[in-house]
Amino acid sequence: MVDVDTSLAAPGSVNYRLARERAVMAYKSGEATLAEVCDAQSELMRNARECGRATGRRCPICGESDVVECTYVFGPRLPAAGRCIVTDADYRRIQRRKGQFTAYEVEVCPSCRWNHLLRSRPVLPLS
Repeated sequence: MVDVDTSLAAPGSVNYRLARERAVMAYKSGEATLAEVCDAQSELMRNARECGRATGRRCPICGESDVVECTYVFGPRLPAAGRCIVTDADYRRIQRRKGQFTAYEVEVCPSCRWNHLLRSRPVLPLS
């Protein structure tokens, strides 16, 4: 499982924590339905089960299991749906490639299908 640097020091990094808190509050207040906040697609669920990184954080919606994080990278000559990064070696391979790449880290609950984009950041090339 990949353990990429999640610091937001790089220019262009975005943290979606406030949007996440708003989505959780909307569900808990009844403004949003379970179906609206727990809508992970089957490919995301498969990647979460097979290659998600354990977080030790309980799901904010169901509280039944811990959420996992999946990292997807988008950029030149990658699939349109991005590449799910599984290992540190996968991430370093992307860092060695020419072009601009962006990593998106998604939180997923394997029980209730909750998912939310946590952060996005540019993939910095290896020096």
